Order: sequence, then C-alpha cells, then structure tokens
Amino acid sequence: MDLGSFITGLLTGIREGVEAALIISIILAYLARTGNRHQFGPIWLGSGGAALLSLAVGSLLWITIHELQAPAEQIFEGSALVLAAAVVTWMLFWMRRTSATVSVTLRAAVDRSLTSGGVWGLAALAFTAVIREGIETSLFLLGQATAASRAEAGAISVLAGALIGLAIAVGLGVGFYRGVRLLNLKTFFSWTGVALIFVAAGLVAGAIHEFIEIGWITVGATTAFDISALLPHQGGGVGLLGQLLHVLFGYTSTPEWTTLAAWATYLVAVLVLYLRPVKPLVPAGQPVQRSAVRP
Repeated sequence: MDLGSFITGLLTGIREGVEAALIISIILAYLARTGNRHQFGPIWLGSGGAALLSLAVGSLLWITIHELQAPAEQIFEGSALVLAAAVVTWMLFWMRRTSATVSVTLRAAVDRSLTSGGVWGLAALAFTAVIREGIETSLFLLGQATAASRAEAGAISVLAGALIGLAIAVGLGVGFYRGVRLLNLKTFFSWTGVALIFVAAGLVAGAIHEFIEIGWITVGATTAFDISALLPHQGGGVGLLGQLLHVLFGYTSTPEWTTLAAWATYLVAVLVLYLRPVKPLVPAGQPVQRSAVRP
C-alpha cells in the first residue's frame, strides 16, 4: 500500500462524495418533508445510474491509457492530467459560488419535476446532480492514478483510498438527511478545496513533465536543481516522505525549470482567486436585495 496515493484518493473520495451526498440528501429530505416519500425510488435510480456511468467512463479511460505505446501513452497521460486539473479547478470555483444557494435551487427543481416531469423527471434530476460529481471524480482519480502508476501499487492505493473516502461520504450523507450537523460545510469545503488546489498543481506539473519527455516542450527542459541527496522523491528512508509529497502534491527532487514554473504559477494564481471574497450566486427567480439609497 502506497500511503501518499492512498491519502490522495481518500481526500478526493471524501471531498467529491460529500458534494454528491449533500445534493441527494437535500432532495430526499425535501421529498420526505412534502409527503413524497414514495418518490424515493426514482432518486435512487437516477443517482445509481450516474454512479455506474461514472465508473464505466473512468475504467474505459484507464484501460485505454495502458493499451497505448510511447509516445502516445505520454501524450494521453499528459492530456488526462491537464483535463483532471482543469475539471477540479472548475468544480472548486463552482461549488464555492453555489454552496450557499444549492439547497434553494434543488428544491425548486424538485417542485418542477413533481409538477411536470413525474417519476422520470425526478430520476433525471438525480442523475444530472450526481453525474457531474461522478465524472469529475473519475477524471480526477484517473489523473491521480496515472501520476501514481509508476510507484508499486500506486494506482491501487488511490482506488482504495477513494472507495473508503466515498464510504465516509455516504455516512455523512445519512447524517445530512437526518438533520445532524456533523461538520461545518463551509469550513469543510474551504479547507479541502485548498488541499485539492495543491493536488491539482501537482497534476499540472506532472503533465508538463510528460510533455517534456516526448519533446513537445523544449524550453526550460533542463533540471532546475537536484536535492535528491536531501529529500528524494522515491526510495526508502527519507525517500518515503518525498514519495508521499510526490504523489500528493507532485513534488520532485529534480524538477525541470518549466515544470517548476508551471507548478508555482498555477498554485499562486488559483489560490489567490480561490481565497478572495466572493458574493454567492442568487438562484433564478429570487429577487436581489438592494440597499435603500437616500436622496
């Protein structure tokens, strides 16, 4: 078991799983409160279908990567890492803007489905709510597993961590449904969001390294520094710490200049944008409150 890969998968499973569990628990709680418990079936149908499709997409992409030969494998791996970083970045900012209004938006969608869509409308609502989280999770785990695949049992450790993280998220979802405040969601999403930004920065660095290996990037392809004698990113002893940092955050003891610049640029830019104050989105149909202006 590779500890760094396991923790990376665990973090992703909990973070992404909690989002999906929160959405489903809000829908189920609203249906129960409005006397529509008999409509739980379509919700499970839609969310289950989305989960299976997400698993199929992730599995297909993983199999495709390992059937390719060099340099196609490096191209696909680098592209997968870039895509995973882009998806998780978009997801973090989307959740940051909509977390305050997601409950109101989902309840309005349930009302519309009960009025016009019926059973299939509810199934489609649950499917749409979960598929986004599921595909994001599959792509992100694909990027992490790809980055960790060179380590022994790295990809398996990512998957094991993700499964345990998702199981924890399901337990938290039950708590959400029963109205138990197990954690402060705003604080939870803020801190895990920052952690995932560091993980995504490592994915960006990994993609740049892949493109340097196949000669797509030649500028700044020389080694910036070599601290492998102090903290190698592989091997035993102190190398275990370096390997943990490598899998979690893309650390390498011998980075290329371009790889290092891409890592630092992404990390600083995204952290600054993510941590700045932002006004939450106002749900459609809800009036915007304006302060009175004195003449």
